Amino acid sequence: MIFITAKFRVLSEHADRWPEIAGDFTRATRAEAGCLWFDWSRSIENPDEYVLVEAFRDDEAGAEHVQSDHFKQAQQTLPQYLAETPRVINTTIPQQDWSTLGEMTVPERG
Repeated sequence: MIFITAKFRVLSEHADRWPEIAGDFTRATRAEAGCLWFDWSRSIENPDEYVLVEAFRDDEAGAEHVQSDHFKQAQQTLPQYLAETPRVINTTIPQQDWSTLGEMTVPERG
């Protein structure tokens, strides 16, 4: 799986609306056959920063994503709302889903 985490620092005047601004791109990406997840979170330390955690099935799915019309549209429309170029970590890992964090096992709740 291709696992990507990106940090988007949004201009302050647009930060509260970022989920709406990126909404079409988010929905279209989530609908891709090779997308495993595409999840936004807002930083609790910097309310102008959003963290995107995304995963794609394999290299082919990743290539389809960056060649899609909605990705190309996002490249044109989203930067105007950003304070800086997003920072990213992109790697391939040998799994297809989240693993459990064994160090914090939660017992069954009844």
